[in-house]
Amino acid sequence: MTIHIYNSLKRSKEVFETIEPGRVKMYVCGPTVYDSCHIGHARSVIVFDVIYRYLTAVGYDVTYVRNFTDIDDKIINRSNELGVSPESLAEKYIDEFHFDMDGLNVLRPTLEPRATDHIDHIIRIIEILMNKEYAYAVDGDVFFSVDLFNGYGKLSGRKLEDMEAGARVEVDQRKKNPFDFVLWKASKPNEPFWDSPWGKGRPGWHIECSAMSEDYLGASFDIHGGGKDLIFPHHENEIAQSEAAFGKTYVKYWIHNGFVNINHEKMSKSLGNFLMIKDIVKEYHPEAVRLFLLSHHYRSPVDFTDQGIKNVAAGLDKIYALLERAEKYLGSLPDANSDYNKDVIPPTKDFRSLFSSAMNDDFNTAQGIGVLFDAVRNINRLLDQTNQTDDIENRQLIHNECLNIIKIGKILGLPSESPRTYFKQKKEKIINKESFDAETIEAMIQERQDARKAKDFNKADEIRDRLKSMNIEIEDRPEGTIWKVLS
Repeated sequence: MTIHIYNSLKRSKEVFETIEPGRVKMYVCGPTVYDSCHIGHARSVIVFDVIYRYLTAVGYDVTYVRNFTDIDDKIINRSNELGVSPESLAEKYIDEFHFDMDGLNVLRPTLEPRATDHIDHIIRIIEILMNKEYAYAVDGDVFFSVDLFNGYGKLSGRKLEDMEAGARVEVDQRKKNPFDFVLWKASKPNEPFWDSPWGKGRPGWHIECSAMSEDYLGASFDIHGGGKDLIFPHHENEIAQSEAAFGKTYVKYWIHNGFVNINHEKMSKSLGNFLMIKDIVKEYHPEAVRLFLLSHHYRSPVDFTDQGIKNVAAGLDKIYALLERAEKYLGSLPDANSDYNKDVIPPTKDFRSLFSSAMNDDFNTAQGIGVLFDAVRNINRLLDQTNQTDDIENRQLIHNECLNIIKIGKILGLPSESPRTYFKQKKEKIINKESFDAETIEAMIQERQDARKAKDFNKADEIRDRLKSMNIEIEDRPEGTIWKVLS
């Protein structure tokens, strides 16, 4: 098994070889906790959740660190607006972040450090940079001197001489170079502060991640991830300060996910099109959101539209409908941790190997989900034939095929509910919204069945059309008629 990863630093795919055999050290930039999480946050978190799941599934011992930035200008400004302390504001949105991500079936990482718990370590790194003359102090602030770091811009591909100050950095006349960035900020009145050799203050944003990653993963580690918007200046500055301080290659593989657009427009607060996770899941099942975001390659942009997620939600229905059908046939679904029945003739198509091939090619979940739906269609076909081949061998074959789907789904993080629970919740939600009850629908379906038995097909078709107008789809199967609510 060989995994290839697109390395943003090299701008090409590379064979994945860990620094320590069998062990992966991965750091992903987490949220600055001053507001609710939006769909862009969800994409990044879900992408790296699947990478974490996959690397673990193929046998790596993964240490996954995702931080919280819990002290920052945005947090301070928002806390002042609301008249609360920065600490309580950060705590509120950390709790909300966990609630949102748990709802999206995101696994907790190995470690979730907070910047404010690492102030001493941050100060130690700044002192190292000061002693090596990569940093200088002005009026209680400490800046990193980008001119002195050979290779500044290697991640973003930018050259200092070609960049224009004011584009993505704060213009400050006290800096030796406009692109010098702050390591330590002198405190202002009524702001949180910590004592340091340069006076009372707090850390800059970039140094926080360098300190937390070095504390838990060491000066060099395997994977650093985040959104493409973090490449410059955040990740560029992390490289400069970490490599200057410790004299080692900071990160071997850089992974960056693409942006989320809303109805063909860039998501931005100025356009008022930020979609919060807590609002989206009121309308759509959380797994539909997850499936939608994974249905595109992680490096590609995603355009979030109502029709797009409705199409994906219909696909999620098909997965659960297949599992419901298989559960009725088998009696129970296989456990994800169980193994295959090796006495059965292997299937004509090895879906798990096909899925692994997709994931080994730069974690191509879009292609992997295509494999998942091929497996769903294959089992439906086998179940259609059960009247002719309803024997032990066929049951074992369908058991193994379902296990393929469940093991693939475990890596993708779906489905996470029983089919019974999924469809019950969905029916209740739509029934409440449309103001009709399940008993009425069941009675109409029975009336249709009676009409078909009486060969009154016009009446049967009329009832089907009435159900369709109520957003109810029926499906006649060998085991009986089922109904589901359309998304």
